[in-house]
Amino acid sequence: MMWNERYAMEDYAYGKEPNEFLRRTSDDILPGDVLCLGEGEGRNAVFLAQLGFDVTAVDLSEVGLAKAQRLATERGVSIHTILADLADFAIEPGRWGAIVLIFCHLPPEIREPLHRRVVAGLRPGGTLVYEGYHPDQIDKATGGPSNPALLPDLEQLRDDFTGLNLQCMQEMERPVHEGIYHQGDSAVVQILGFKPA
Repeated sequence: MMWNERYAMEDYAYGKEPNEFLRRTSDDILPGDVLCLGEGEGRNAVFLAQLGFDVTAVDLSEVGLAKAQRLATERGVSIHTILADLADFAIEPGRWGAIVLIFCHLPPEIREPLHRRVVAGLRPGGTLVYEGYHPDQIDKATGGPSNPALLPDLEQLRDDFTGLNLQCMQEMERPVHEGIYHQGDSAVVQILGFKPA
């Protein structure tokens, strides 16, 4: 599997530090349980655990999740990990104080129903933190998928996340420096949303 191969390197493919948008929005997350989807090697989950959240990281790669646990141990925190395919991963309705999707790029037939489960899975007042590459990223050599179908724009994501109050919704270019695979000026979509209380 491609992701196991990518994460088999000794170093962390996307670094050990959290995503910058997640770092900036972490104060908006309710105390309690956080679900990180497509979490890979755990940098964002471990960051949130360091802030005192009870974090569950979900990924398709057992190699990535093993590195996530290693990073958690290194940083003196604990996280829960679940090996699962997001195509059929069940999210308990009303369960989570926050759900985090950082550079979790999926084909539309998986992404759209997953995002609907994300909306249902947040408890009242719960927080969505999303950052992904924008379709304009295709023309850049700084990271992300080469298949444009994996890169939704803001309008598509607004539809996916119907039912949330989307406080921050922006398409922008920003420098991304995360390990060796995300390096340089990048076109991204950022969303901060809340489940109505």
